[in-house]
Amino acid sequence: MTSTRPVSEASATAGASADGRPGKGPAVAVLVLVALGALIPLLGPSAALHGTGEAAAPATGGIALLRTVLFGALCVPVGELFADRLAARVPGAPAGAPRTWAPYAAAAGFLAALALASVVATGNLVPHGLAQIDVGGLYRSYDGRLALLEVDAFAVAGLCALSRRPGSQVVPLAAVAVAEALRAHPPAEHGASTGSALTLVHLTCAALWAGGLLRVLRTLGPWRGSAAGTALLGRYARVAAVLLAVITATGVWSTLRRMPADTVLDQLTTTAYGRALLAKVLLVAAVVLLALWARIRLRRAPDPPAVASPARAEAVALGVVVAVSGLLTALPLPIRWS
Repeated sequence: MTSTRPVSEASATAGASADGRPGKGPAVAVLVLVALGALIPLLGPSAALHGTGEAAAPATGGIALLRTVLFGALCVPVGELFADRLAARVPGAPAGAPRTWAPYAAAAGFLAALALASVVATGNLVPHGLAQIDVGGLYRSYDGRLALLEVDAFAVAGLCALSRRPGSQVVPLAAVAVAEALRAHPPAEHGASTGSALTLVHLTCAALWAGGLLRVLRTLGPWRGSAAGTALLGRYARVAAVLLAVITATGVWSTLRRMPADTVLDQLTTTAYGRALLAKVLLVAAVVLLALWARIRLRRAPDPPAVASPARAEAVALGVVVAVSGLLTALPLPIRWS
């Protein structure tokens, strides 16, 4: 007997079990992708540093992995707040919404920030016992205070996510972004305030882009069969285009601050930081192509299932970009040739 269901409906319900609950396939796929993404910060330093003559800091792979978790933990709640705000403005939007992942993200961010703080407390060395961790010393150093701020901010964000006013997460999440921007450009660096401002804008826009797409894709599930899904995708696409422009501008500016224009091409292939940056640029270019593919399909067939495949691929690619960004923070800074 042949099914007469529309193709869009069949596509929308693919991966669901007979009783209407989501199947295990997507969950398993996510776990596999997360495991593969973890290999980038863990194995990336050796590949990036090979043949450059640069020395890696202790436990570079572990630090890169922790930074990746921290960035991801920032993207998830920021994206939820952003996408839910877009969804609230969609006319005729269904009442259903996916369960929040913000508390889990805050817990992951708290643990990652705590582990990073323990490294700072031992003089940027990996502690091998509690006796080596000088907690009081964190309050006496610039990096230590920023590390503690991130630990506290994720703890507060988790409490806010569990409260009746999840929108209050904005304040602690903003504190995490500010702390990361300040950490990336210590006061001794030339033009540290400008560098911190660029990093703050870049990080915020990236979190909105990556986290927002994840939330939008998850929202399409409860909205299955509603025209509001198409409207939500369209609203997100318009804002994402602006975010991409800002990310590109701040990224280029930050690169030229650390790599003078006449040395960029050399350092992109001869330094670990440059190689990781080049990989990030290529990945972002792939993300843009996937985004354009999704937008074209949305115009030709205004049906959310029609763009689900390229949009999911875009989300996965953005996750890899986050992993490469975590790797960048653990590699030696590029050479500032004068």
